[in-house]
Amino acid sequence: MGGFGFIAWIIIGIVAGWLAEKIMKRDHGLLTNLIVGVVGALIGGFLANNLLGVDAAGNWIVGVIVATIGAVVLLFLLGLVKRRS
Repeated sequence: MGGFGFIAWIIIGIVAGWLAEKIMKRDHGLLTNLIVGVVGALIGGFLANNLLGVDAAGNWIVGVIVATIGAVVLLFLLGLVKRRS
């Protein structure tokens, strides 16, 4: 979590989780959006660093975009798992 403080990650997580919720046409609460957004930030940050060579740390806009993409990927994968069961 380099580049941003703890509070910044919470804010980015909530925003990214909310955006992913709207993109994927889901309906979650604030806490779920936070969790999805923060986990999405980890997924998106990993993908951005390893596949694209982009460092999202320290830039709010890039951080939100990367976290939102990661959160959308997370919701997509959870949807696939949910359909199988």
